[in-house]
Amino acid sequence: MEEPTEAVAPAETPTPDEATMAQALRIAEAVIFAADRPVSPQTLATVLPEGVSATMACAALAEAYQGRGVVLTEIGGGYAFRTATDLAPRLTKVVESPRRLPRAAMEALAIIAYHQPCTRGDVEEIRGATLAQTTLESLLELGLVAPRGRREVPGRPTLWGTTPKFLEQFSLKSLADLPRKEELVTGDAPPLPGLNAPISTADEAEEAPAPTPEAAEEASQR
Repeated sequence: MEEPTEAVAPAETPTPDEATMAQALRIAEAVIFAADRPVSPQTLATVLPEGVSATMACAALAEAYQGRGVVLTEIGGGYAFRTATDLAPRLTKVVESPRRLPRAAMEALAIIAYHQPCTRGDVEEIRGATLAQTTLESLLELGLVAPRGRREVPGRPTLWGTTPKFLEQFSLKSLADLPRKEELVTGDAPPLPGLNAPISTADEAEEAPAPTPEAAEEASQR
């Protein structure tokens, strides 16, 4: 009869010394600052000192930046520096606002975000208006949407979905951070960073009244 073997406790990961941790924070800060898009933990891990994980370094870096004018934010599966949200009213007085998407493009983008993958026809049905090809092309050129295959129906229309840049643009960690559709109907949805400022009132020729909640709900169930 074999004697029961004792479970071997996993070896504890040694805590990095102060000098190693300080070097890791400097490296993480430099890489994230220099990057033109959120830096993934996998990318960051390749340059950090041995024994310091990306999660560990970013947690310490975020703590170091608390209360400052810029903060470390987790966006779209990566890390990026963003200005503190409470300073937004002051920044708008001196920083030129980027060009806002026309209302039709914002409506199409919102529909794709909530119903992806969906076709151009789906967007038109939910909006209750045609979607100009130029509007779809502008979203594609901005990198906010991308093809997600084709629907296996006659004509095989292209399916569209949002991209990591969409998450970055609206400061979302993932699509799960989008307000629930029920909150949008009741007006209880929290404001999204990047959506607080009014969108452009310049309407395209395709502009039409917003679809009714009943139409949107019917399309979402297809």
